[in-house]
Amino acid sequence: MTTFKLHNGVEMPAIGFGTYKLKEGKECYEAVKFALENNYRHIDTAAVYENETSVGEAIRVSGIPREELFITTKVWNPDRGYASTLRAFEESLSRLGVGYVDLYLIHWPANTKQFGDAKALNAETWRAMEQLYKEGKVRAIGVSNFLVNHLEDLLENATVVPMVNQIEYHPGYLQQETVDFCNQHAIIVEAWSPLGRGRVLEDPLLVQIAKKHNVSTGAICLQFALQQGICILPKSATPSRIIENYSVDFELEQQDIDAINSMPETGFSGLHPDEVGF
Repeated sequence: MTTFKLHNGVEMPAIGFGTYKLKEGKECYEAVKFALENNYRHIDTAAVYENETSVGEAIRVSGIPREELFITTKVWNPDRGYASTLRAFEESLSRLGVGYVDLYLIHWPANTKQFGDAKALNAETWRAMEQLYKEGKVRAIGVSNFLVNHLEDLLENATVVPMVNQIEYHPGYLQQETVDFCNQHAIIVEAWSPLGRGRVLEDPLLVQIAKKHNVSTGAICLQFALQQGICILPKSATPSRIIENYSVDFELEQQDIDAINSMPETGFSGLHPDEVGF
């Protein structure tokens, strides 16, 4: 299993299983259970997904030793702040039914559109994350959807540099400035929506490259990210897709990579961290 080493030495599987929009109950439980039965060891969830209980049940039933798993969850926006983040973490831990979390993330940065002093609120939230890390309740801490300006503000007062930044990343939306900043600070980038939520799968360039390699366009998206040193979190409830997403096994040529890097903006979700209102 390919892994990325976080800057604190923790190994994180390069391919994770995303659970966004998997409904609590049978759908999420069956999908996570199937993923674990088919080699996934990295499971990504969040408080706002409202499926942490089902994720935890699938983990327990799997029988896989806890130390072989890498579990990520995230603090949701209304719980930002020091005390509320600590409380939210304990609630997530209880729902998951595990003794610790491998990676805990701030789901979205507070922005000035909503808060007069978003910088201070993000700093207080991060202070709670550092506390959880120092207490050993999480093996790594990070952020999600943080742009360069948010990261620069955070690093002014942080005593622990984030290990991970999970951002929207796929062909047609590479956020290169943010990726470059993360690389300069040894922050591993994770791609949510590495398949562009399907919006880029019919792109003519990707279809052409896929035909050349005799793979799906989805495989092109996933392999592209992996070759850029980016962790991927594909999500599906379809067994064949779950297996396919984990079975990427080919190399893109430099001309393929250059072509994808040159794509115009395609498939952006529209969720800009400085503009979102939730």
